[in-house]
Amino acid sequence: MVFRNADLPVLFHHADAVAIRRQREAVNATRRQLLLLVLGALLTSLPWRGTVGGSFQLISALGALAYAGVLLVTFRSAGQRAKSHWQLNRSAAEFIKSLSWRYAVHGAPFDSGVGGAAELFATRMEAGLAELRKVGWQDPRQDPRENPPEGADAGRGSTGELITPAMRMLRNKPFAARKETYVRDRLIEQRNWYHRRTVVSRRATTLWSATIALLTLLALLLAVLRTFSVTDSGALLGLLSASAAACLAWSEIRRHQPLISAHSLVEEDLAAMHTAMETMVTEEQWANAVYETERIVSPQHTDWLVRHRS
Repeated sequence: MVFRNADLPVLFHHADAVAIRRQREAVNATRRQLLLLVLGALLTSLPWRGTVGGSFQLISALGALAYAGVLLVTFRSAGQRAKSHWQLNRSAAEFIKSLSWRYAVHGAPFDSGVGGAAELFATRMEAGLAELRKVGWQDPRQDPRENPPEGADAGRGSTGELITPAMRMLRNKPFAARKETYVRDRLIEQRNWYHRRTVVSRRATTLWSATIALLTLLALLLAVLRTFSVTDSGALLGLLSASAAACLAWSEIRRHQPLISAHSLVEEDLAAMHTAMETMVTEEQWANAVYETERIVSPQHTDWLVRHRS
């Protein structure tokens, strides 16, 4: 049996879509702020002022507009709270996904011997989502400003809408089929995802580190030349400094360096868990093994690693 994201509850797809949209908004807002700051520095460093009418300087006016644009983007971002909504919806999506997998393959606390697993799943799901609502997550089933996911009731979720037919089908499979599906479609998929993110982060770190080093080296060269009065490079020096600072800020915001270490550690843990599941984990140990795997891939675990590896 194959179990993909498409087989997860509709509430997951809604939270995932909102998280992606809000992440794009937050990243684009930061990118616009940094680009406008560099543009403002560039315009104010140009020797040509474009004087109009004897006193009005066109280039300086464009520079002022660039700085005003930074303020406008900042105020707009504060009102939209894109970063906060991005993180909350990502937490909701990953929580729903993890709990759904645990239910479908008999992971703790929904192991084979538990009675009323469907009711327990609905209770755990609603309790977790209630905690997210306390810190600002907007439940589409309760918020009239959001369109509820297709197939979801307006009220609080019932067991029927939270447990998909594919989840029930997988749960009813024998242990060997559940184990094979989980290892292939969840554990290995997540392991590959962390590997790809590590590669992307390494490439981005190399690119931005080289760019920052080059800009700083040019600024150093101009500063030395200016020290000995070889050139008057004050405006260009400011532009290089602003560009290097923008690149550094962007690299820090994207957290490439700490994510390399965090994702590498998670990938190693998943590799060890993969080996254990294939060779040592018995059916009696399966529920706890799934629970531990889901803990490893949780965003909270990754954030903890990032904070301690920064």
